[in-house]
Amino acid sequence: MPPSLANIAASPDHYLHSFEGADAVIAAMDRAAYARSIFLDARISPASDAAMQVAAASLAQAAPPQQTTAWIFHVAHCGSTLLARALEAVSTGLVLREPMALRQLAFAPDPARLRLVLAMLARRYGGEEPTLVKANVPVNALLPAIAEADPAAPAVFLHLGLEDYALAVLRSPQHRGWVRQIAAQFAGAVPGSGDATCLAALWLWQMRAFVAALDAMPNAVTLDAERFYADPAATLAALAPRLGRSADPARIAGVAAGPLFTTYSKRPGTAFDNAARLERRAALAVELAEELADVRTLALADAPDLAALEARIARAAL
Repeated sequence: MPPSLANIAASPDHYLHSFEGADAVIAAMDRAAYARSIFLDARISPASDAAMQVAAASLAQAAPPQQTTAWIFHVAHCGSTLLARALEAVSTGLVLREPMALRQLAFAPDPARLRLVLAMLARRYGGEEPTLVKANVPVNALLPAIAEADPAAPAVFLHLGLEDYALAVLRSPQHRGWVRQIAAQFAGAVPGSGDATCLAALWLWQMRAFVAALDAMPNAVTLDAERFYADPAATLAALAPRLGRSADPARIAGVAAGPLFTTYSKRPGTAFDNAARLERRAALAVELAEELADVRTLALADAPDLAALEARIARAAL
């Protein structure tokens, strides 16, 4: 017999994966399934294949009151998956990486459904620390609504400086295609614009969204990804308490020295560490020198307040 709507709403074992038409798709999960699901979109690894669909409007009526959720918002390709997995490893409580339903709402906003998703994401197993949600880039469009729903929520805005961001996201044709697509969708870039133009627009859109959210969320901080890469143990020790999670020094030291930081966070088992990243970055800095100069010029042309934006982000640093 399928679970009742009340049971579905009450437990994280019933995960609101996505929406299909008027229905909410519910995936069967448990702690182990959440931990092994690097992402909670199409790549989810559920506890079983026993997915079900229920009327979203009916589920909304049964949904529990929203609890405070901790957040990782980010600019993409800046170590957010690594950060989320590291926080999961050093503390207790669920970590939800890139929930599909939340991403859907970034492309098709719906206030009622957002309230439902936020309530369902916030659920936690008994006595645990607040659930931590790692959003993805489209969700930055929902920041005003998320901040309004829970302005006291702890959050970190993980980012890269403009030139560092260019090095991270202009490194391959696939990455460049992503930049053009997302910049056109959310940042007002004109289709057909050059990659440097799209990159500057996308970065500025996200920095402006972060600055506005900082003003609305007093418990939020910013974190330059380069700081995290350079000293993950110190970063985790400082950030975990800000997100309502434990920070045992011995556990943090063990995680920072362990395999999580010597393999690719999105593909466990593939060797990759900060030294390899820096080597790649140095080569790209030579290869992309002209575009790196262009993105700063383009950003300044579009944002005379660029220095003020960067200063505001820096003032909120962890």
